[in-house]
Amino acid sequence: MIAGETSLQIMADEWALLRLSWLYARAMDRNEPDTLAAIFTADAKLEGDWFKVEGIEQIKQLPTGLSKRYAGMMHTVHNQTVDIADDRAAGETYCLAHHLIEGEGRGGPTIFDMGIRYWSRWVRIDGAWRFAHRQVTLDWTEIRPARRTLA
Repeated sequence: MIAGETSLQIMADEWALLRLSWLYARAMDRNEPDTLAAIFTADAKLEGDWFKVEGIEQIKQLPTGLSKRYAGMMHTVHNQTVDIADDRAAGETYCLAHHLIEGEGRGGPTIFDMGIRYWSRWVRIDGAWRFAHRQVTLDWTEIRPARRTLA
C-alpha cells in the first residue's frame, strides 16, 4: 500500500462517519425513519439521561414522537472527532438541537435549544459504516421567544 492511500482511506472514513451524523440530524428533523434504518445496525442502542431505545424498530419511532412534540426542529452538527481501528470507530460529535414549541401558554412560540454531544460507536458492515451505539450527553439548555418569519 502506498503511504498516501492510508491517509486517503482515513479521510474517506472520517467523511463517511460525519455524513452519518448529518443524515441522523436530517432524519430526526424531517421525520425520516427509513433513513435511520439505513444508518444504524439492527441491534443499535441510542440513549441519554432521559431515554433509552434499543434496536432499529424502536430507534425508527423517535422522529415521529419528536414531530408530535415540537412544531419544528433543526439539529446542527458541529465538530466531530473519531478514532478508527479497522472496521470499528468511536468518537464525539457536538450538536445544537433547536426545537420550536408552539403554545399560547408560553406567550407565543418559543425555541428550546439543547447543547448536546453524542458519544458514538460505529461499525463497518459490508463496506458501509453504521451507528452501533449513540450516547447523548446534555450540556445545557436555553428557552427563548421565537419569531415567525414573514412568508
